[in-house]
Amino acid sequence: MVKVRLQRVGKRKQPSYRVIATDSRAPRDGAFIEIIGHYNPLNDPATVSIDSEKALKWLRAGAQPTRTVGNLLREQGIMGKLYSEKK
Repeated sequence: MVKVRLQRVGKRKQPSYRVIATDSRAPRDGAFIEIIGHYNPLNDPATVSIDSEKALKWLRAGAQPTRTVGNLLREQGIMGKLYSEKK
């Protein structure tokens, strides 16, 4: 199964994350299929940049977002677009 989840990048004690589409069996920082966006929680407010077209492509194909990525997608309005397409 394909998951949309976070991949940690950055230095020690300065995490930033990539939002990626990957096989659910792959390790957290292992191989991935595509980079969808970036998330930096240390900025005030947190910086989130997600390519909505790439995210919608993977969600339409059946990829499952993790809880954290689901919250980020909801904040960006991407999940709302997906739900409105289904109706």
